Parts: sequence; structure tokens; C-alpha cells
Amino acid sequence: MRVAVILVHYRTPDLAAAAIEALRRDADRSGLEIEGLLIDNGSDETDRARLAGLGFERIDPGANLGYAGGVNLGVARSRSETLVLMNPDVRVLPGCLATLAETLAAGSEIAGPRFYWDETCRLVLPPAEERSRTAELLALLAGRAEPWAVRARRRWRRHARRHWEASQPVPSYALSGGLLALRRDAWRRVGPFDERFRLYFEETDWLRRAERLGLPAAYVPAAAAVHLHARSTAQEPRSEGWFVDSARRFRERHYGSWFARLMERLALRPPVAPARPASRHGGLELGPGAAPAWVEVSPNAVGFPAAAERLTASTAATWRLPGEIARRLAGADLALQVVDARGRELGRFTLRPELQAA
Repeated sequence: MRVAVILVHYRTPDLAAAAIEALRRDADRSGLEIEGLLIDNGSDETDRARLAGLGFERIDPGANLGYAGGVNLGVARSRSETLVLMNPDVRVLPGCLATLAETLAAGSEIAGPRFYWDETCRLVLPPAEERSRTAELLALLAGRAEPWAVRARRRWRRHARRHWEASQPVPSYALSGGLLALRRDAWRRVGPFDERFRLYFEETDWLRRAERLGLPAAYVPAAAAVHLHARSTAQEPRSEGWFVDSARRFRERHYGSWFARLMERLALRPPVAPARPASRHGGLELGPGAAPAWVEVSPNAVGFPAAAERLTASTAATWRLPGEIARRLAGADLALQVVDARGRELGRFTLRPELQAA
């Protein structure tokens, strides 16, 4: 089987090279042929030398087209019927591409993998957030008062666990644009990404359009990848402003301009900082009998969206943040929840990882 992989990068040659190497290893193991296209939205001579000889066709559009424009260009240049659209900060794990391709062959038009935050695959990343007026209002109100935050976390947790606890493909449009697999026919029917979304929400908008057409989409837990979250956008100082613009555009299109204006007015009111529980360094002493439970970790003070680890008898007594995440986020405050199997919060903490955390 031949798969077109469209990888869009902007000044991230090392990430792109590592992503391509992982793709080629996975394809070789699975007997897949990759039609690789690297859309180079920005690099210098040194970067281009780093990307030479990786087996992907490097396409220089002559300007930074944004993620949407880069994907559209790559799809237009590719020929394969199976498409994989991805960011450079993703590492596919063995069997990922083949499992996604098999899911498409079995009837899905669109498929996305399970993402992990760390290379030891302890912390599973959440699915894309639920997109509805209610969910967006709750997410905003969660920063105003803890009762709203509790309610918002409960709703988000039900959504996340439906994906986390699945062992078979789950019908879902809550897929990450970090890596999307789809049939070319789905692309023809939905149309290209809207390039007015300079960054963020382009895949969310596209998936909403696919949902309205009734195209089946699936979250595929057996296909796994590591997402070094937000590493690729760290190179772009304008990304925060682009997020705000894209969120407004998405709300206006899918919820109405009145709702977009309401959200902007509410956002102007200064949030009330949520109550901060006791600070911990490096991890938690949970004691025997903590399993079955989950530990949720979020860079957001309100506690969601969050990555999570399901505790086992061997991990429950003493829990530590994976070393690579601790090093990456050293000195930052992370919200942490311990949650039982029924979704009830057993405790909330602030975790401040230290450089030496293991």
C-alpha cells in the first residue's frame, strides 16, 4: 500500500528529521510505501542541509503559508489515495501507519491515533476538546470559580475517558491535527483546509465540515504516536495572536457571530484564580491501594484539558512525572488531579517539577 505523508514544518529541521526517520522505520516494518512531501514553510541554508537526503520531497512554497496552506499544497502535489497530514513534533510508534490505513480500508473516511505526551508512553494525551457552545462556555467559566471548574472537568473527563478506555476504534471527530489519516475521496468531498485559519482550528473546522457531510471518522487506540506538544509552534512569536483570531473565526462560523461576541465580552472580565492546593515537587506519595485510579496532569490552572496515566498496583504507591516531561516543564506549575475509576476527584495539587525529577 502507498501512503502520502504531508509534513508541514516551519524552522524545525531537527523535529522534522526525527519525524521522518520514525515514519520510515514504521513504514519499513509494515511493508508500506511512503510518498513523502515536506512542505518547508521556512528554513535557512543550514536547515535545508539538515533535511537533505531524508527521502522526502522538499517543497519550498516561497513563503510561510501557515499549516493549512502547507497541507493544501502538499495534498495537491501528492498522488496516493491514502493521505497522512502531520506536524513535525510527532513521532509515530511501530504499527501506527498500517493500523490507520487498515481502519480507513475497513470503512472509515478519517482516522486519528492515540497520542502520548512522553516517549515512555505513560501519559496519554487527551482527544481534541469537545466543541459546542456549552463546552466553550464552561471552559471559560471554569476560570471564574471552582464550582464551575469542577463541573467543566467532569464533563471534559467523560469525553476524554470515552477515548482513553477504548480498545477498539471509536467513532469520533475529536481528532488531533497533529496527525490525521484520511481517504483522498474524503478530501475531495470536504474540500481543502480553510487558509484563513493561519494557525490552529484549521483541522477542527475541517472535521466539523466532514461531520456535517456524515463522513465516518474514528479514534484508533491501537495506532499510537508521541506528540511533543507545542514544540513546533514555539518557533513562532505570533502564534498566540493567531490562536485568538482562529478561535473567533471558528466560533463565528459554527456558533454564530453573537456567540463569538459573547465569548469575547466574557473574556474581558478578569478571571478569578482557582483555589491552589498544596504544592508538591516531582510527584505524589499516594500510598498502597490507590489503584484503580487516574492521575491527570495539566499546564492549565483549572486542570483540563489534561494528559493522564492510569495507575496500576506497581505505580500507585509513589507517582512521579516522567523525567522528560519534568525536564521540559521544570519550574512551571502544573495542575494535578487524582481521580477514581468513577471519575470522582480524590485530590487536587499543584506540581512543580524540578530538573532532577526522574
